[in-house]
Amino acid sequence: MPRVKGGPKTRRYHKKVLSMAKGYYSGRRRSYKVAAKAVEKALEHSYKDRRLKKRDFRALWITRINAAVRMFGLTYNQFINALKKANISLNRKALADIAHNDINAFKEIVDKVKPFVKVA
Repeated sequence: MPRVKGGPKTRRYHKKVLSMAKGYYSGRRRSYKVAAKAVEKALEHSYKDRRLKKRDFRALWITRINAAVRMFGLTYNQFINALKKANISLNRKALADIAHNDINAFKEIVDKVKPFVKVA
């Protein structure tokens, strides 16, 4: 059987991989063999990090809420529990944004919630 080299299909695939490797350093953008490994690894990281991003942002929001709430003498745990008892349904993203950008509005939320705080 004759050897099949692929021709246009192989060139098209190589061009696709090399175009994805634009901006990489040295042989990682020029050599197909090295670029293919670099692109594959980058795609794996981007897939994984799209999932980790959600986790990281939630942790950031919780940290911001906790820092803001402690200025008013509560802990994050007490605040979230009191929010639920007070039937105030704001998600952590919105709460963190209010705490970060408008501390007076956040103080009003804390004042509405304080009567529901369980003192240990």
